[in-house]
Amino acid sequence: MKDANSADPKGDNEDVPAGFTYLGQFIDHDITFDTTPIQEVLVDPLALHNFRTPALDLDCLYGRGPGDQPFLYQLPPNDALFVIGRTNATPGGGDPKVKPSLDFDLPRGPQGQAIIGDPRNDENLIVAQLHLAFMRFHNKVVEGLQKGTVAPPSGLRRSLFEEARQLVIWHYQWIVLNDFLKRVIDKDVLEDVLEKGRSFYLPQGDAFIPVEFSAAAYRLGHSMVREAYDYNEVFTFKDGPRKAVPASLRLLFRFSGRSGTGVPIPSDWIIDWRRFFQFQNDGVTAGLSRKLDPFLAPTLSEIPDHGVLPGVNLPIANLRRGRSLGLPSGQNVARRMRIKPLSPEDIAKGPDGQVAAKHNLHLETPLWYYILKEAEQRGNSKNLGPVGSRILAEVFVGLLECDASSFLASNPQWKPTLPSSKPGTFTMTDLLRFSGDLSPINDAKNLLP
Repeated sequence: MKDANSADPKGDNEDVPAGFTYLGQFIDHDITFDTTPIQEVLVDPLALHNFRTPALDLDCLYGRGPGDQPFLYQLPPNDALFVIGRTNATPGGGDPKVKPSLDFDLPRGPQGQAIIGDPRNDENLIVAQLHLAFMRFHNKVVEGLQKGTVAPPSGLRRSLFEEARQLVIWHYQWIVLNDFLKRVIDKDVLEDVLEKGRSFYLPQGDAFIPVEFSAAAYRLGHSMVREAYDYNEVFTFKDGPRKAVPASLRLLFRFSGRSGTGVPIPSDWIIDWRRFFQFQNDGVTAGLSRKLDPFLAPTLSEIPDHGVLPGVNLPIANLRRGRSLGLPSGQNVARRMRIKPLSPEDIAKGPDGQVAAKHNLHLETPLWYYILKEAEQRGNSKNLGPVGSRILAEVFVGLLECDASSFLASNPQWKPTLPSSKPGTFTMTDLLRFSGDLSPINDAKNLLP
């Protein structure tokens, strides 16, 4: 499953900018927090504990709020605002012109660990900068409410923090449903679930995260990861006035609190969001995610020792975990959903399929691998196929419908109210533009004389 041509643009997904790979990881950290090591053999899926609320409520961002976790927030009377960290006071090695200390890192303790609602969001630099973007988004909403430029979510007035939190969460939920999901799954399947209801994800009590979702279908993002990124004007593949160095996966793992090195980040490692999400009329073309298929970036087969999972071969770990959980085969899930399964011949296609067939896995195929193979065969490598799409659509819609505070459950006719390029909707580009500072290291005020 190792991508032998990881730099070949033919393997890029033109429909999904690179930032959505890490938005997917951020969403995963919002709804799940399974502390069981991935290497540990489990035989009972009911033994898996989700220590995070299975709801799209941004508890990975807000923690338990300023009353219970005040260290995440500024001191009163500004305790509705997040504390924002500063970049390293020592200049980085990429561009000495960038000021050494700027407000563009996660807040950190004396050992460099991020002081945030979910420490996993500091495991690589892109998801860390995305977490920071949501913190800045919240702070901008708070400021807008204070100035009167942002309308409160309802006529029932609450604390400034709670009003901002609801606006942020509802706009985030809209993005998950209408920007993220519609890019990575079959849109017709999502519309079918929204219009006709769910058929398979039917919690009898509280919402939960099915293992078919967490251990298989939602691991689609592993296929989307690039080996290196056009990260900003300094760390880029492209020619320019500055020293250009690709932002490799290994470097992105290094610049994180969980690696024990590289933090606070140097200012020349502040992300340029224009290179990760497609903005119009900005003169920069966003990089792309890799295609949804059975091939993964080589570094994921040898995650660095300072990564969150030391020394792990991620494809093998995913397959072993699926087996230890007793996950059904992809064909069994397809038949249960009354979807025509991929044929043994479909599974056996390509160099990966030849290995699968050698081990008779083309007959009853591990669910995670099946879903990636289905995306390749039936989603044209651009989105998940029918089985993967159905699992994601039902679970995400179900999580929203089971949460009485979500917009879909409490006010399904609601439309986003914050400024956007298209009124009545809201995307990640709208969120980032509203937050401001899309490319801080290009801002004259952030450069030394």
